Amino acid sequence: MKKLLRVVNVIAVLGLVLVLSVACNNTQSSSGTAANTNGSSVAQLGSTFPIAYIDTDSLLRAYEYAVFLQEELLKKEEKSRTDFNEEAKKLQSQMNEFQRKVQNNGFLSRERAEQEQMKLMQREQELQGLNNKLSNELMVEQNSLNSELRDSITSYLAELNSDGRYKLILSNTLQDNVLYSVDEVNITQSVINALNGRYAASKK
Repeated sequence: MKKLLRVVNVIAVLGLVLVLSVACNNTQSSSGTAANTNGSSVAQLGSTFPIAYIDTDSLLRAYEYAVFLQEELLKKEEKSRTDFNEEAKKLQSQMNEFQRKVQNNGFLSRERAEQEQMKLMQREQELQGLNNKLSNELMVEQNSLNSELRDSITSYLAELNSDGRYKLILSNTLQDNVLYSVDEVNITQSVINALNGRYAASKK
């Protein structure tokens, strides 16, 4: 009954989900509109360095859609916690009243006290069921939001690489995956700018 609702922070989860180790094809396409948004310098870079990486932590902090999804999830988590806590308080009050009656011989018979105790035990089980239900709903919602965010990012990367400039795009989380690189292969900021531009346009 005292078990707290726990939801893994969306940023931490997406740091694992969005492992952007994307093997890219060599198809040359002249219709890569997303490629043009990053300028010719990025295109030239891709031809020189066929590998790039994105700082996932920075991306998720700066990508406005990711921030929006995280806020939505936190709101739902807070509502679930509030609903659960309200029911838990009601049960605690009922249990306190039961204890008071037992101590003051407030029940007409032992059988009546046992019946009341059974009701409280059943209510406690129901509350645990509510806790599990709310936790599961939050996990389902979190997975759905993670999927939306992953699709948003990977679809853009597919457009970015429509000309086949990159053979591999890595996700660098907490600097664990890239120990050293030249600055040019870090495409985080250009991807953030492009994603935020797309997100802003989608809200109009």
